[in-house]
Amino acid sequence: MGKIVSQIEIKSNGDVFHELWGSKPHHISKISPDKIQGCDLHGGEWGTVGSVIFWKYVHDGKAKVAKEVIDEVDEKNKTVIFRVIEGDLLELYKSFVATLHVDTTGENNLVTWTFEYGKRSDDVEDPNTLMDFVVNLTKEIETHHLK
Repeated sequence: MGKIVSQIEIKSNGDVFHELWGSKPHHISKISPDKIQGCDLHGGEWGTVGSVIFWKYVHDGKAKVAKEVIDEVDEKNKTVIFRVIEGDLLELYKSFVATLHVDTTGENNLVTWTFEYGKRSDDVEDPNTLMDFVVNLTKEIETHHLK
């Protein structure tokens, strides 16, 4: 299993950022339409564990899709865990889990993205460009909320 982590300090409201990812991810395509073309609910209810979300996005200049299950939504600790169950990522990885954590205890808020993954082969690269994608998406969301 591989693991990469990235932290981004944001000045926008951390509670709103957590709520967006935890229960309103379908709003992200309106905030960043060049990166996220769609986010549809395929099962369950927005913001609940076990819900299935289908993403359409552009990564490295290519249209991609991902179907994810929400494994955890922790309001107290502001954590959301997404597990990929279908889509382009599973062509490269046997498993892929993305964890979002928002720390609102400091003066500014700290967003931490963690990817845990199992490569299908040694030739597969670590998902560094995907981490860059979510970091840039985080910054776009922050800019949108600061307007």
